[in-house]
Amino acid sequence: MKSKNGPLRVGLGGPVGAGKTALMEQLCKAMAGTYSVAAITNDIYTREDAEFLMRAQALPLERILGVETGGCPHTAIREDCSINLNAIDTMVGKFPDLDLVLIESGGDNLSATFSPELADITIYVIDVCAGDKIPRKGGPGITRADLLVINKIDLAPHVGASLEVMARDAEIQRGTRPTVFTNVKSGDGVADIVRFIETTGGL
Repeated sequence: MKSKNGPLRVGLGGPVGAGKTALMEQLCKAMAGTYSVAAITNDIYTREDAEFLMRAQALPLERILGVETGGCPHTAIREDCSINLNAIDTMVGKFPDLDLVLIESGGDNLSATFSPELADITIYVIDVCAGDKIPRKGGPGITRADLLVINKIDLAPHVGASLEVMARDAEIQRGTRPTVFTNVKSGDGVADIVRFIETTGGL
């Protein structure tokens, strides 16, 4: 499965609280039985997301690495992603057979995007609790990500969000790029994301 270019690198971005870390956990658990997987998380001043994955036993501890980005989390995935590229090198050094590295961004706005140098595939996560107008607002995360994930669909009736409106607006903003609706907490929709990674990434 491993290419001569090293492991497939998948970047997960999105606002704080949308469910990025929960999706990381689900993807690790779903894919680690088939592939050699590592996870890298970006936090501003802590390694909280990495510790969450460790507590959840998403992967063996040595396959999870937390990166502290300091005050500019967007820079670490875009303009100067050397801290993350070094983290990938560290993981490849430990596990030469790596097939897949999942990289969670510490970014929290609609303009945070991954450098093509860092991520082969980008997944952007939003949730219905922010309102059904979010896809309409666009921004590079929504318009350019290879896959848009709209999470917490179970809460839509409680916050007055229309999934139909979100699907329509996502299609307007994204054209032919796919969108998946999920309830990551229950696992609903996760298999679709796994299939997308496998198909698009050539695993």
